[in-house]
Amino acid sequence: MRDLILLHGAIGSSVQLEKLADSLKDNFRITLLNFSGHGGKEIPKDPFSIKLFAEDVLYLLDKGKFEKPDVFGYSMGGYVAIYIARYFPDKLNRIFTLAAKFDWNPESSSKESKMLNPEKLMEKLPDFAKELSDRHMPADWKIVLQKTAEMMINLGNGNSLSKEDLSKIKNVVRISVGDRDKMVSIEESMEAYRCLDNGSFLVMPDTPHPIEKVSVERLSGEISEFFSDL
Repeated sequence: MRDLILLHGAIGSSVQLEKLADSLKDNFRITLLNFSGHGGKEIPKDPFSIKLFAEDVLYLLDKGKFEKPDVFGYSMGGYVAIYIARYFPDKLNRIFTLAAKFDWNPESSSKESKMLNPEKLMEKLPDFAKELSDRHMPADWKIVLQKTAEMMINLGNGNSLSKEDLSKIKNVVRISVGDRDKMVSIEESMEAYRCLDNGSFLVMPDTPHPIEKVSVERLSGEISEFFSDL
C-alpha cells in the first residue's frame, strides 16, 4: 500500500480533507498535515509563504521517513506540492492537484487578498467567520487571514512559480480544476499543465472551488485511478 499525503488549502486545515481521507484509506496509507499557523498550529513569526509551507512538508517527510510519497494537494496545497517538485525533485513521486491557482500577478493577488478582510467577513459572512475562528483555535484566525493576504500579494509581485519553473519539473503531475471554480480558471490550469513534461489535465464537472462542495466520491475515484497504474 502506497503513502499518500493530503495537503489542504489557504486558510484551511486538514479537517476539511478527512472525508476524502476516509474514502481513500482502503487503497493508501493516508497522512494529513496542517501547515504552520493553520488548524490550531502556532502562527510563526515569519511571513506565510509557499517556501514556509513546503518546509512543513519536507519536515514531515524526514520525520516520518517517507520514501517519495504521492501527494494530493487542494488549492494552495497543490501549489506547495508543485513547488517541492520544482526545488526538491527527489522528495515526491506523483502529484495530483485540484484548484491550484497558477495565475498570480498584481491584479489577481490584489483581488484575492481583498476577500480575506476579517471585518468584512464578520459583517457579510458571520457563519464563515465563526467557522474560521473554530478551525484555527487557539490561534487568531484574523492573523491567519492577514498573513495569507500578504502572501498572496507577494505571489503577485513575482514570487510565484514561472512557466520556466514548471517546465523543469519531471514528476508525473495531474492538474485538475472544477468547471464552476470562480477563483481558478480552466485556462490558467491548462496553461500550467502544458508547461509540464509529464503533466495531464482534468476538468471536474459540476465542481466549484470550495473543497466542501466537491464530490468526495468523484474526487476519490479520480485520485485512485490516477495512482492505480503505479
